[in-house]
Amino acid sequence: MLRKLTLMALLGLGSAPLLAAECTVDVESTDQMTFNTQSIEISKSCETFTVNLKHTGTLPKTAMGHNWVLSKTADMTAIATDGISAGPDASYLKADDSRVIAHTNLIGGGENTSVSFPVSKLVQGEDYSFFCSFPGHVSLMKGSITLVD
Repeated sequence: MLRKLTLMALLGLGSAPLLAAECTVDVESTDQMTFNTQSIEISKSCETFTVNLKHTGTLPKTAMGHNWVLSKTADMTAIATDGISAGPDASYLKADDSRVIAHTNLIGGGENTSVSFPVSKLVQGEDYSFFCSFPGHVSLMKGSITLVD
């Protein structure tokens, strides 16, 4: 009986909530111009946060490239519009655009990329968004970023 109770106690520990903050997220993008999430929560307890972007489609980046860009929500459309002239080699982002908090490189089908950034760049109560800056994608490929804890 004691052995059964000990086993049950150990199994219960496996279902206990984790105390450490999750400081990374995996985001998938598709050939249908979608991300697999529309919201990401970032814990203030994270020193840095990492986004791992995977393009699950098959089309090349010249036809259906995707990146992941973080900015204030109010700046999102202007960043995407200004980035069109920068072209694919610059991941459709204007060089040294101070409105961009973090971004990945542009990737095509089957490719992966990552970006890490200091959480201290985010301010509690500010509206943040993530989006793809490939021309025309921002209207469908976007989501919210929320600072929590």
